[in-house]
Amino acid sequence: MEIDKSMKDAVSSFVESLEVEQREDKLIENSLKKETVAPVADMPGMESIAKIFKKIIGLICIGEKVIINTDLENLRFSIRGEDLSMAIGRDGKNMAALEYIVNLIGLRKKLIDQRVTIDIKDYRKNKISKIKQSALQMAEKVIREGQKIPLKPMCSSERKAIHNALSKLKKVTTRSRYEEPNRRIIIYPARDLK
Repeated sequence: MEIDKSMKDAVSSFVESLEVEQREDKLIENSLKKETVAPVADMPGMESIAKIFKKIIGLICIGEKVIINTDLENLRFSIRGEDLSMAIGRDGKNMAALEYIVNLIGLRKKLIDQRVTIDIKDYRKNKISKIKQSALQMAEKVIREGQKIPLKPMCSSERKAIHNALSKLKKVTTRSRYEEPNRRIIIYPARDLK
């Protein structure tokens, strides 16, 4: 995931505050002993990560009841609640930042050994569905007109979903071009890979 300068500054500041909290034994995961999250028997670190997500989202969306479901197989947390729009943020940026920070905590504290993902109120699932639908429409246009079509820049998980969806079509091919943050997919007619 490519991170812009303001997010890098925010993360650096957050890491510094974590180090201070660690020296003073005031880390958020130490204060979550009383929090209740459905136990995750197979991976105790995932239970701690769920508690951290619940605490942070509770602080962002004050007064909201936060429900977290854990998918151990895919290392994914599905988060539900009434109004979690502040935790999602514009274009999912707050959710991405939250995921990044909690992964940083989890990996640094050795609670997890792989990155986890979150989806708040199915925001990502719905966004991927819309992106795939749009890409299929663009692929039909490429087939009809015989011209390549570049899509808007998007993150790697979104590009991967499009590559997978369009790989089933024999009359088009896809390639990712350019560098982050402008990396995008270009849909080509099957014989035209320039």
